[in-house]
Amino acid sequence: MSANKGTPLIARPVRESISEYSELALPNDANPLGNLLGGRVMHLVDMAGAMAAMRHCRRPVVTASIDKMTFLRPIHIGQLVVLRSSVNRVFHTSMEVGVKVTVEDLQTGDIFHTSSAYVTFVALDERGHPTAIAAVIPETADQKRRFEEAGNRRQYRLELREKASNRRFAGGTKRRRGGSQAL
Repeated sequence: MSANKGTPLIARPVRESISEYSELALPNDANPLGNLLGGRVMHLVDMAGAMAAMRHCRRPVVTASIDKMTFLRPIHIGQLVVLRSSVNRVFHTSMEVGVKVTVEDLQTGDIFHTSSAYVTFVALDERGHPTAIAAVIPETADQKRRFEEAGNRRQYRLELREKASNRRFAGGTKRRRGGSQAL
């Protein structure tokens, strides 16, 4: 059930979340070497991921985390950046979205994989609070693999969070309301 209206949440196939976003790499986003800034690529990944997340849940979303961002090759000014994203797995109020970044050299037609990332988004209700999300249905073998791998990544993230929490409290700090960790 939805956290705010009591309407049933109906599972949606991964294919309904698939999104594509394209942008030409321009000089105002370049580093001194003439390559697209890594921070600009991260911004585009966040945008493309949010589009897939919102397509799935049909609600506003916020970025909770980026698990891993790889930069495999530079993106040169004048190349077409193409980002493809889809929901890998839904948990309760959060979902993991996979984003793949490719670049097309518009003069040669060559296409290269340049980056990948896993981004976690949280869906928000009308008051800006986290809200339940409908499950995602993987249909293809690749979607089913990504679904399983997303569960493994989530388990790893939760274990890391628990370890970090244990280290904070073992070192003489105490968690207080309002987020302050110091005594």
